[in-house]
Amino acid sequence: MSMDLRGHLDLLILAALRQTGPTHGYALIQALRDRSEGTFDLPEGTVYPALHRLERAGLVASAWNDDTGRRRRCYELTDQGRAALAAKQSEWQALVRGVAAILAPAQGAPA
Repeated sequence: MSMDLRGHLDLLILAALRQTGPTHGYALIQALRDRSEGTFDLPEGTVYPALHRLERAGLVASAWNDDTGRRRRCYELTDQGRAALAAKQSEWQALVRGVAAILAPAQGAPA
């Protein structure tokens, strides 16, 4: 199933990084897929450009790591990224409340 993530990819990546802590891109992709029970099975060509954009914006920092014997770039949230995540979560929750209010049947109306 292909899902349109425009406007929500940053929120998903920032939230996943908060949950995983510093991690490399492939592990982040796995975390998104696993935690969403396969709903977000995102290709590298989607995630890596988003990580680079978030890094340029100061929301994510990266550094090379070779702890596993394989040199990989690891990404982590910055303080600015944590603040952006909190703001994006508030926006998302407001959107969900609004959509739920519209989708719910009006009182007394047939469902």
